[in-house]
Amino acid sequence: MGKKEYIDKRPKSEELIDEDVGKNKYLILYNDEYHTFDYVIESLVEICKMEIEQAEQCTYFVHYKGKYDVKSGSEGYLKPFKDALLDRGLEATIN
Repeated sequence: MGKKEYIDKRPKSEELIDEDVGKNKYLILYNDEYHTFDYVIESLVEICKMEIEQAEQCTYFVHYKGKYDVKSGSEGYLKPFKDALLDRGLEATIN
């Protein structure tokens, strides 16, 4: 009989992508009762690169639920989005 060869199926280090690590974080946008729907929609389109329809849906969720997770990923990936939303005066956190 032939000798069985062990095949290592673990991912190589170059196959590990930082963006895939820690996808359990969420960018949460909160309702502030101050900014207009149009302002929030415009911010989500420009900062989070959402389509208008998606930004409108997120804005309605934020308004009626008080908060909504608008994006997910690693903390390092989400931080620039959070900072940009904060710079616009919107309330956002990463949880």
